[in-house]
Amino acid sequence: QVQLVESGGGLVQPGGSLRLSCAASGRIFSINVMGWYRQAPGKLRELVATIASGGSTNYADSVKGRFTISRDNAKNTVYLQMDGLEPEDTAAYYCNAAVRSSPGLKTYDYWGQGTQVTVSS
Repeated sequence: QVQLVESGGGLVQPGGSLRLSCAASGRIFSINVMGWYRQAPGKLRELVATIASGGSTNYADSVKGRFTISRDNAKNTVYLQMDGLEPEDTAAYYCNAAVRSSPGLKTYDYWGQGTQVTVSS
């Protein structure tokens, strides 16, 4: 079994910054893509950013230039640095990881429990 534990959410004023962290633990042989998704009330979950094991990144257009995703492969941890936060960024943020638990097994997707980010004055 694999667990993803997120931290770093909270309340911040518009223009402020937050840094989210997500640590994966458990039966892990390798992790391919790690990423962050978000879901606002009444809306579908949407991709925020992803990062492959080699470091290539992908961002939603709405966060390009404001958010930065990074990862520490030795710690099985992914980060999301969020700068220039806007009220529209308010949502529950979820960590995702594509994990292979053993050589020869296929990759499975795991999700964290979510951390709330609220941007308000």
